[in-house]
Amino acid sequence: MDTCFREEVGRWREPKQDNDLRLVAVGAPGGRGYLAPADRRLPGAQGRPPDAGATAVAVPLVQLTRQGAVPAAAPAPRKPSWIKVKAPGGATYLQVKEMMRALGLHTVCEEARCPNIGECWEHKAATFMILGDTCTRNCAYCAVAHGTPQPYDPVEPVRLAEAVARMGLRHVVITSVDRDDLEHGGAEAFAGCITEIRARLPGTTVEVLIPDFKGSDRALQIVMDARPDILNHNLETCERLYRLARPGGRYDRALRLLASARRMAPDALTKSGIILGMGEEWDEVVACMRDLRRSDVDILTLGQYLRPSEGHLPVARWYTPDEFAELRELGLRLGYRHVEASPLTRSSYHAWEQVEKATAGSAA
Repeated sequence: MDTCFREEVGRWREPKQDNDLRLVAVGAPGGRGYLAPADRRLPGAQGRPPDAGATAVAVPLVQLTRQGAVPAAAPAPRKPSWIKVKAPGGATYLQVKEMMRALGLHTVCEEARCPNIGECWEHKAATFMILGDTCTRNCAYCAVAHGTPQPYDPVEPVRLAEAVARMGLRHVVITSVDRDDLEHGGAEAFAGCITEIRARLPGTTVEVLIPDFKGSDRALQIVMDARPDILNHNLETCERLYRLARPGGRYDRALRLLASARRMAPDALTKSGIILGMGEEWDEVVACMRDLRRSDVDILTLGQYLRPSEGHLPVARWYTPDEFAELRELGLRLGYRHVEASPLTRSSYHAWEQVEKATAGSAA
């Protein structure tokens, strides 16, 4: 999921070794697509019929060797002057906050205390976080609470579509916590949100920032069948740091998911993001950028890691604005349609502008 950051009490511990490496992800047979609540179901709407069998996933050309877990890098010096944001609290911000409470919705902006929440909410832009506010995973850089989540609420897509309508959004971003406790990882909830928004606001573009669904091709197909305009899945960090920072994920699995999304919906845009400053080397950042292009990703976001608390990975390095500008130029040369790169960039930062520039073919 997206990684803006919130303070959370806890102690970071090095993950256990995990040698599980699945080189080919296949779709799980069976399962159904989103079915709207009876009073909101579209005429003739049906769930997706069970698959006859599994479908192999195309694997991009990337290094699939596993590195051992590495110790955290030494902490970087104090936060630099360019990591400064204005405290939120404008009139529009307060209106958006009140509406979210009234509809019982969560946003990653709040749950992760994104540094850009004031700016985005003043522009009536928010990233909705579905499937609750408790994640089944515990990444060492992420501030979202982890533990046993609440049961899935099948009416949540209806409430979310109502919020989108009230805000008058032209572009909406939807993400979720990881829900490894659900059969398809919550894929039906994403499909439901897309379906409800399309029914109420057919002119609104929909971006989904999805978890990896544990490599389930079937779960990804459920989402892609709902026709999101943008499919986003964040790579987050280099392969060497995955066991340390993201023990529940797999570097190669993230790349396969993005390549599969392109295969399933060739006309949709794909997007991914990398967090900088957790201990990676410059060459490893470049390698991540190249690997994502091999998976045919269109839009790339690059942002600085901000440590949520003493219980999370320390910041190993503060990248300068000039370094972000250099990486942005490199990304454009690699063929990305759009690269958003700055210390405070997050996956959904200026998302509405990213869509306009990427769809216009603008290299900006």
